[in-house]
Amino acid sequence: MLRAGSVFNRGLLLRVESAVGIKSRGALAPVANREYNVLFLCTGNSARSIMAECAINRWGMGKFRGFSAGSHPKGAVHRLTLELLNKMNYDTSELRSKSWDEFAAPDGPKLDFVFTVCDQAAAEPCPFWPGQPITAHWGVADPAAFVGTDDEKRRFFFRIYRELENRIKIFASLRIETVDSFALRNRAEEIGRIKLPDGRE
Repeated sequence: MLRAGSVFNRGLLLRVESAVGIKSRGALAPVANREYNVLFLCTGNSARSIMAECAINRWGMGKFRGFSAGSHPKGAVHRLTLELLNKMNYDTSELRSKSWDEFAAPDGPKLDFVFTVCDQAAAEPCPFWPGQPITAHWGVADPAAFVGTDDEKRRFFFRIYRELENRIKIFASLRIETVDSFALRNRAEEIGRIKLPDGRE
């Protein structure tokens, strides 16, 4: 049975940074009232990254615009992901499991942040992302791989959602325009290591 938690993934981040040419200094363009584009990545794009996309579009509304994708998308959003998000009053009508290649296309959105939520993507070669996004690893356990009864699975899906939502609330509260990219990446990495206390639902 899987347990919540993950190992900080530096390998994938190094490949992302190499692809986009991240610089250690410099701030994001300080444009008033702009939205920052955030891409969440995992392997299947059926659970974790979908949850994160929805959560940042709720808690970062007007400041962040969330997207999600997978290195090997399942082609469909997991049924328990949809069940949970619908129960939490999210609009799931346009959610879909898709490849990260969509965001490497010339007409893809300019990305400001790329967060990986899956350790398994470590062995995958990363595409070239438009712009020079700040990257961090926000790994959480895969709820789709959890073994248990249906009720146990639902509780685990909810726990993973809460862990991602907690990080996203903290991230959304940052004053992005006042922090240089080096400090911002460090803060994003710190947020990615925040866990929920054991037993919290």
